[in-house]
Amino acid sequence: MFDSVGWGEILVIVVAGLFILGPERLPSAAAWLGKTIRQVREYATGAQTKLRDEMGPEFEELRKPLEDLRGLRNFNPKTAVRRTLFDGDADPLGLNTLKDKPVSNGGPTPAAPKPVERLAPDERPPIDPDAT
Repeated sequence: MFDSVGWGEILVIVVAGLFILGPERLPSAAAWLGKTIRQVREYATGAQTKLRDEMGPEFEELRKPLEDLRGLRNFNPKTAVRRTLFDGDADPLGLNTLKDKPVSNGGPTPAAPKPVERLAPDERPPIDPDAT
């Protein structure tokens, strides 16, 4: 519920509460707020337990769509496309196969990456007329 509230926002709320309520009433207001939040949490837990006891196995069937909706909260289109097209394979092109497999002594070794050539300060980059 308060996932997006950071320390800056909490500090602003405390300072505003200090100015509005004053230093005398702020501790009692904070204690009342904590007690109320705890009580609401207990009511919600009790209602969920009571509902689960009364409904039995039907409660899990009712909860499953809600869990699916929670999963959509972290929806990432790139991950969804990868999962759909490649059946969840993290590396569909096999680019990281050399990293996972040990190199045998008799087999070929992978080629070293080609070093990047830097341009001189006044040098213009080469232009490929066929590519433009």
